[in-house]
Order: sequence, then C-alpha cells, then structure tokens
Amino acid sequence: MAVTACQGLGFVVSLIGVAGIIAATCMDQWSTQDLYNNPVTAVFNYQGLWRSCVRESSGFTECRGYFTLLGLPAMLQAVRALMIVGIVLGAIGLLVSIFALKCIRIGSMEDSAKAKMTLTSGIMFIISGLCAIAGVSVFANMLVTNFWMSTANMYTGLGGMVQTVQTRYTFGSALFVGWVAGGLTLIGGVMMCIACRGLVPEETNYKAVSYHASGHNVAYKSGGFKASTGFGPNTKNKRIYDGGARTEDEVQSHPSKYDYV
Repeated sequence: MAVTACQGLGFVVSLIGVAGIIAATCMDQWSTQDLYNNPVTAVFNYQGLWRSCVRESSGFTECRGYFTLLGLPAMLQAVRALMIVGIVLGAIGLLVSIFALKCIRIGSMEDSAKAKMTLTSGIMFIISGLCAIAGVSVFANMLVTNFWMSTANMYTGLGGMVQTVQTRYTFGSALFVGWVAGGLTLIGGVMMCIACRGLVPEETNYKAVSYHASGHNVAYKSGGFKASTGFGPNTKNKRIYDGGARTEDEVQSHPSKYDYV
C-alpha cells in the first residue's frame, strides 16, 4: 500500500512539474522591465524565449516574435534547448510511468517489469527537472549580468552626475514558475525511484538439505546394490557385504558407515 501511494504521489507531482515546465517555456515574462528610477511609465516592456512584447498604459499590447535564429544570443539558444529537452524527457517519462503504475493492470505484466519502467520514468523526471532548473538559472544569470552592466552605464556621463535613461530588465514571473516546476519534477522523479525498490519482487533462497533413507532395507553386494521394500513375502531384513550375510540384529550391534544419513 505504501509503495502504491509513493508511486502515485510521485506521478502526480511529476505531472504538475512537467505541466509547469511547459507553461514556463511558453510564457512571455522571462524578463520584465525594471521600473525603478525609470521616468517613462507609459510603456512596459517584457521578453520571453520566443518573442518580446510592449504594453502601453492604455492597455494595448503588441508582441513581436524573434524571426531569426542565428542572430539570437548563444545563451538564449542554450536556454531554449534545455527547456525543450526537459519537456521531451518529461513527456516520455509520463507516458512510461502511466504503464508502470501498480494500480493499472495491462495483460500479464509482472511486477519486475513495472519496477524497471518505474525506475526509467523516475530517471527521466530527474533529468527533466535538472534541465529546467539549469535553463532558468542560466537565463537568470544572464539577466543579472546585463542588469549590472546597464546600471554601470547609466552613470557614466559627467563623472556620474548625469543619469542616462536605459532600459533594464529584471526577473519575470516565468523564471519562478520554471524553478518551482523543475523542483517538483525532480522530487517526483526521486519518489518514483524510491517506489521502484518496493516493486521489485523479493527473492527467497531456500537451502536444500539432502536426506538419505536409513539402510535397514538395503542389501549391498560386491557387484552393486539392490533396494527392496521389505514388505514382500520372500523378503528378509538382511544386509550382504562382499558375499557375507548378517542379520539385522548383528548389523545394529556393529554399525557401519552405511547406517548413517
């Protein structure tokens, strides 16, 4: 019961995380204009991975996509790649984990196969979460670097006495969504890996003990041996060793190595 709950909870958490990664990738608020010490408030700029938008004070919003690929910064292209890889791995992990759920029976699938599928989906979720966190962190680092460079350029005129107007960008809401979604996907993947150990069937090793019946009813000869049941009419409880016969009482008085198990 605990294994099923852990697996189901990991699946739900991973599902929410992957959905959050998709939402963060499609959002336009990766970087928003910093309005601190900005005299121009009639226009608000914000940018995403795929387009940049301008919102006016009247409520009108205009967005323009990036119609170039080679002209974009290399860091932005790397962030795009990381987020896409995270989405693809997360989607494949969700598909695999659906068939790996213990509460779902598909044909005669054994628990060992479900355990392997659960482990595979958990590893995919972990990699997907790491890709999302890495992509958001790289973009955030790029924003911090550009922010402080823009701040330094604002006070270059007349020994820092004149402030020039420059557009600075700060963290947008998509960054926080991406961080949370990546963390949830990572946690869900860890829970799936933990549930995998409970799905593996336990192998029990039984020690085989050899047992040999007592030799009271066995007659040994020089040319081999002959076993008798001892219930026939012509059967006598005797032992013959090398052509010599002994009664059962004599054998019991002189035990040999054949009398022990």
